[in-house]
Amino acid sequence: MAKFNGGFGGNNNMAQIMRQAQKMQQNIAQAQEELADTEVVATAGGGMVEVVMTCDRKLSSIKIAPEAVDPDDVEMLEDMIVAGINEAMKLVEEEQERVMGPITGGLGGGLF
Repeated sequence: MAKFNGGFGGNNNMAQIMRQAQKMQQNIAQAQEELADTEVVATAGGGMVEVVMTCDRKLSSIKIAPEAVDPDDVEMLEDMIVAGINEAMKLVEEEQERVMGPITGGLGGGLF
């Protein structure tokens, strides 16, 4: 009769898998710290609006050029702010993938 030692080939393999998982967890934590300290800068409206965001998706600042403020066209300024934030989010996702991708096998961007 065959002897069954578990789905991963016994305790030695399970211990190795656990060590690898712990190492991956440490790498992820380190990468998340790096991302929290990394900022991206996005612009909209030809540089009239500048958005600075950390790669853990925290908005650091928004700068608006005085000439972008037109009381008769507030909607255009609102659109530029939205476009700047959306561009910053895109840059954050790209940076997250660059940092987390090698650790998570390409699953990092949407998960963190």
